[in-house]
Amino acid sequence: MNNNTPVCYLAPDELKRLISGENETVFQLLESRFCVQIQSRTPDVLLISKKENADIEGVLAVLDQLKIAAKKGSAITADWLSKMLGIMPGEGINKPNQDFKAEVIIRNRFGVPIMAKTAAQAKLVEASSKNDILFANGPAGTGKTFLAVALAVAALERKEAERICLVRPAVEAGESLGFLPGDLKEKIAPYLRPIQDSLAELLPTEKLNRYQETGAIEVAPLAYMRGRTLKHAFIILDEAQNTTIAQMKMFLTRLGPHSKAIITGDASQVDLGKNETSGFMHAMHLLKGIRGITHVDFEANDVLRHRLVKDIIAAYEDR
Repeated sequence: MNNNTPVCYLAPDELKRLISGENETVFQLLESRFCVQIQSRTPDVLLISKKENADIEGVLAVLDQLKIAAKKGSAITADWLSKMLGIMPGEGINKPNQDFKAEVIIRNRFGVPIMAKTAAQAKLVEASSKNDILFANGPAGTGKTFLAVALAVAALERKEAERICLVRPAVEAGESLGFLPGDLKEKIAPYLRPIQDSLAELLPTEKLNRYQETGAIEVAPLAYMRGRTLKHAFIILDEAQNTTIAQMKMFLTRLGPHSKAIITGDASQVDLGKNETSGFMHAMHLLKGIRGITHVDFEANDVLRHRLVKDIIAAYEDR
C-alpha cells in the first residue's frame, strides 16, 4: 500500500454523525491532535489521510473509544473528547510549538499516546533514562507525578522492571488525619488517590486490578517502606516535600539492585511543622553532583492545568 493511501475506518453514517460533534468539531480536534485529515463524506466509512508526524494508530484507537461511548449513549462533543485526551481549558486544539523531541512513552487505556508536553517534561524523560535516582521539583499541575507513573508503567509493560512501588507520605495539609472515618487503610486512602487516578488513566481496569493483586503494582504510604529492600523495581515517591530528613534517608536507602527511583515534590508547598526541615530539599542539595543522581526543575509556565493556575501560582510566588 502506498504510504499516502488513506486508511479506511468503518463507521455507519448514523454512528458517524454521533461521533463527529457539532460541525465536526470532534473530527477537527482529532485531526489537530494526531496530524491526520478525516474525510467523512464517503458512505459508512471515514477516510483518514496522513500528514507529517501522523499518529494513525492513536486516532484509530480513539475512534474505537468514541464509537463505544456513543453506543452507550454518551454525548460526544469536543469538550468531552478534550477531557479524554487530557487537553486543558485554554490549551486549544492545536499542538503547542515544541523545541524538543517528544517520543511516545506509553499509550493510555484509550490508546492515546502519552508523551512530554513541555521542555521540562522532556528533560525529565531523558534524565530518567540516564539516572537511577531523579528528583523532580516544581509546582502542582506540571505533570511531574503523572509522567513519572507513565514511565514506571512503561517499564513494567516492557519487563524492564518487575514491580512498581508508588509511595506518598501521609502528611496532613491543614486537616487532621484522626478525624477521617474508618480504619488506618481507609484513613490513608485519600492521600494515595492521586496516584490511583494516574494508574486508572493509563491501564485498563482488569489489567490494573491484576497487577495490584499480584503485587506487581503497589501503592502505599511512606511508612510502609521501612525495613524493605526493593529489587528490580521502579519506585516513585510523590509529595516528597513533606518528608523529613530521616524519612527521605530511609526511602533512598530502600533501593536494591536494578532499581530506579523518581522523587517528585513542590518546594513551595511544605506541610511539615515549622521547626522541621524538608528532606526533599535537603537531599537535592546534599546529593548534588553524585553520578547517577540528578534533578529537574519545573516552573509555573510548565503548568498544564487550567490557564488560570499559572496566574495563581505566579501571584503567590510574587507575594
